[in-house]
Amino acid sequence: MEKIRFGIIGGGWRAAFYLRIAAALPERFEVTRMLVRKEEKGAAITSEWGVRTVTGMEQFVKDRDFSFVVVSVSRESCPDYMAELVNRGIPVLAETPPARDLTSLISLFEQVGADAGVQVAEQYLYQPMHAARMAVAHSGKLGSVSHVQMSAAHGYHGISLIRRLLGVRFEDAVIRGERFTAPLMAGPNRSGPPQEESFGESVQDLATLRFGGRTAVFDFAGEQYFSWVRKNRVLVRGDRGEIVDEEIRYLLDYRTPIYTEMRRIDMGHNGNLEGYYHQGIQAGSEWVYRNPFIPARLTDDEIAIATSLANMACYAEGGPSFYSLAEASQDHYLSLMMAQAIESGETIHTAAQIWSERE
Repeated sequence: MEKIRFGIIGGGWRAAFYLRIAAALPERFEVTRMLVRKEEKGAAITSEWGVRTVTGMEQFVKDRDFSFVVVSVSRESCPDYMAELVNRGIPVLAETPPARDLTSLISLFEQVGADAGVQVAEQYLYQPMHAARMAVAHSGKLGSVSHVQMSAAHGYHGISLIRRLLGVRFEDAVIRGERFTAPLMAGPNRSGPPQEESFGESVQDLATLRFGGRTAVFDFAGEQYFSWVRKNRVLVRGDRGEIVDEEIRYLLDYRTPIYTEMRRIDMGHNGNLEGYYHQGIQAGSEWVYRNPFIPARLTDDEIAIATSLANMACYAEGGPSFYSLAEASQDHYLSLMMAQAIESGETIHTAAQIWSERE
């Protein structure tokens, strides 16, 4: 298998995921160079990861030794970098969201268009358990899926999961929302475990979305990403069955119910000597998800990002789209409208945007 070589623009918290993936799978991935604005930050990255860094675009694209570029910068800066790379004919994998607001999304799409070699790294679709749920939902076992309740990711991430599970493309939505607050003891964050006992206000966003006859409930509090005491929850309902978190119930026929669970298979436990890695997810006798990056020790989020990288390498060589700029723009647009419904208390009706007309 040919090694996937890519460049990175940006050197923040999210860019480090790509560096860790390349370090864990050096036979599959290589970061050939990075563009960071500050020389001292670039020097630190080179010292820690052994990756060449530059501070200017001309240096970055000179003697191009990558098949695509990951743009991992702020949503304010992302459109400018994307447009410049597209103008140079370089395929782009952009972090989410691709732009700040609706005006910026429209402007970006007008600049780069639908067939510009751009994809977006929406990783939640490829996290093992979410991917397993999608495989079951799309297998026909649940029948026609018409309802999803998603409490597993914020904003556009949660919307992307809802839309894919329901099979919604660019249909208009009717959105209502509310916001609740409640006290919660502080837990871990990006910096690590808490250093002392403290309490804060947990903010919970709740919204309903109607796509014609298909409906969804979005329910999320930001603490769910790190909290030890706030669990993620997912419900997927069809006319023949449902998924509740990891449990599957469906009708084989009108008088034969089937009950099974999606079981995570991780190696290296209880004396197993095969290594420490995620193997996949089984439902009964069926593999509903297999990790393509065995035996690397990657978190679920890193497995998902590695999947986006592998998909992007295929796309850059003329392969299929896997999460287009149009899809990313639609998910962020719905997220923005959902936030408006929550903050205003008004019912929001979405409308077709430029990307839905061009996709």
